[in-house]
Formats: sequence, C-alpha cells, structure tokens
Amino acid sequence: MPVEHKVMKKQLRSNLIKKRNALTPRQAAEKSALITGRLLALDEYRSARSIMVYLDCRNEARTADLVTRALADGKSVAAPVTDQAKRLLTPSLIVNFPADLQPGAWGIPEPRPQAVRPLDPAALDMVITPGVAFDIAGYRIGYGYGFYDRFLRRTGEGTIYIGLAYDFQVLPDVFPEAHDMPVHIILTEKRLIRLHQAG
Repeated sequence: MPVEHKVMKKQLRSNLIKKRNALTPRQAAEKSALITGRLLALDEYRSARSIMVYLDCRNEARTADLVTRALADGKSVAAPVTDQAKRLLTPSLIVNFPADLQPGAWGIPEPRPQAVRPLDPAALDMVITPGVAFDIAGYRIGYGYGFYDRFLRRTGEGTIYIGLAYDFQVLPDVFPEAHDMPVHIILTEKRLIRLHQAG
C-alpha cells in the first residue's frame, strides 16, 4: 500500500472515531434501532441458524437488541473471544445474555472464561462485523489489527458477512489492501447496500 494511502487511512480512522464518539446516547440508540430493524427484515437473517455478532463498545452501532432477538428467535448466537497475543477471534456460543459476558480485550464485552463455548467458524451462517468505516465495495477499516480479516478467512464458503455502521461511516473508498475481506451487505440507519454474493 502506498504511504499516502496509509496516512489517509489513519486519518480517516481518527476522524470517524471522533465523529462516532460525538453521537449522544440517544442518537446512537435511535440509529442502532433502525439498523437492527433492517437486519431483522433480511431474508438472510430469517434463514440463518447460527450467527456471530460483535458486541459493541465505544459508541459502535449497538447490538444488544439484536442478540436478544436472535436468541428469542431460536438461533445459535456467538460472540467473539479475542486472543490478543495471536490476534485471533474465536466464536463462543451465548446461552445467558448478558450474564455470560465480562469486559475483555480493550474493554470489549466478551464471554467470561467459564462461559466460553467455542464454535467452529465454518459452522456460522452469518457474521455481523463492526467497522470504523466501510466503502461502497464492502471493504472496511477496523482498528488496524486485522482480527476480522483473519477470522473471516476461517468461515464457510456460504457464510454471509454483514457490516453495521452509521451512515456517515460509509465512504467512497477506504483504500483496501490485498488481505482485506469485504462484506456482502452493509446496513446503516438510512440504507441497505448489497455488494457481493456469499460463496
């Protein structure tokens, strides 16, 4: 990646995190409710049996209502457990929400060690990913550690990747690198963007 792209990517990340952090709790809740509603209306959601959902922090699009609804709908719901040393994510089934959780790496909620129930990534029908930014080709900017790019490579051929974001986080270009994995669908409070077919 050219040096100027790395600089621009770093600046985008910084600017968008500031903008996201500036949302009031009410604004974040209202936007997140609209995003969740769009996801629940998807045929892909209805047909999915097993879903991994990121657990939000730092004013990301909220996912607690989605987890609660998916469990009520009888789906297997997993949350990522972070191995910082290996830079790996492991899906862990949630049975008791939110009782199974505690603050993990970087303060992100994740299953407590006693509540970890590992799930094979290849068994997931859907992965709900966070992102600091997404572009209109489905590529994302995370926090720069590559956890999700590495994780998505371990999922099954038909696994659907869905990015949740506030609309201001969707940009024309996020300067993807060769190892970056695009999502199939982006959902914001204003729109649904279909990008790629799974498989």
